[in-house]
Amino acid sequence: MPESLTKSEPIDVAMSADSNTELSQLSIVPPPPSTLRLDLDHTAIFLDVDGTLLDIAPTPLEVRVPQHLSLALERLSARMGGAIAFITGRPVAEIDRIFHPLRMPAAGGHGAEIRLTPKDNIHRSRIATLDDELREDLTRIGELDSGIIVEDKGFSLAIHYRQAPQFGREVMEHIVHICRSERCESLEVLPGKLVVEIKPSGYDKGTGLRELMSNPPFAGRRPIFIGDDVTDNAAFAVLPDFNGIGISVGGPVPGASYNFDHPQDVRLWLERLSRQDDRERR
Repeated sequence: MPESLTKSEPIDVAMSADSNTELSQLSIVPPPPSTLRLDLDHTAIFLDVDGTLLDIAPTPLEVRVPQHLSLALERLSARMGGAIAFITGRPVAEIDRIFHPLRMPAAGGHGAEIRLTPKDNIHRSRIATLDDELREDLTRIGELDSGIIVEDKGFSLAIHYRQAPQFGREVMEHIVHICRSERCESLEVLPGKLVVEIKPSGYDKGTGLRELMSNPPFAGRRPIFIGDDVTDNAAFAVLPDFNGIGISVGGPVPGASYNFDHPQDVRLWLERLSRQDDRERR
C-alpha cells in the first residue's frame, strides 16, 4: 500500500522561524509521511479513532489496535510532554478499554467528555442527554434488520448499517419521521460512513479540541488534527483559531489541507514520527 499524503487545499503551514521542521515546504510539494517533520516541542496532535487511527470494523466492538500503534503513541506522548490526545465520538471509558493499558488525554462523546491528562478524572458536559422516549424510538430502528446495530454511547446514539447498506435510505427516513416537529430541535443528526449519529447540540469535536487547547499540556502549541468523517468537520473548523493544520483520511474534506489514503498510513506516519529524534541522533 503506497504511503500517501496528498494535498487538497493551499494554506500557509510555515512554523515558527526557529522550528526545524519541513512543514513549510508542504504548501509547494506534498511529501510522503516519511519526510513530514514536526517540532514536537511546539506541536499538539489530536486524533480521531474510528476510520482515522483504526480500520473500521463490521461492528464497533470488533476494532483492533495494532501493538506497534500503542507503542508509537506511548513514545510520542512521552516525547511531546503528553500533548497528544484522542478526539472521538466514543466515550472515554470505551477508548480506555480499546487501547488498554494505554491511557491518553481525550475528548470523548463528541466533546461531551474531557480528560486533560491520563491521570485526570473525566469531566462530563452538563448538557442533557437524549430524551428517554426519543432514545427508545430511535433504538427500534434496529428492528428493521439484524444487520443494523444501534450503539448507545450515553450522550448520543449511533445507528450503524454497515452490515445492511441496503437499508440506508430507510434508516434515514425513520429518523426523519421520529424527529418530526420540535422533537429534535435541540439535536444534531450527523450522517457518516454507513452510520447516522444523533446527539444534543451545544458540544462537538470542535468544542472538545478547543477545551484541550485551552489547558496544559496543549496550550500554546500548534495543533494538528486528523479525522475522516462528517463528525470531524467541527474540529477542522476551529483549527484556524490556533493556526492549526488539518489532515483528512480517505479523501479531501473541508478544513483539511492534506490527506492520508488509509488509517494504516496514519499509523505508519505516527510510528515514524515517534522515532524522529532517534533517527536524528544517529
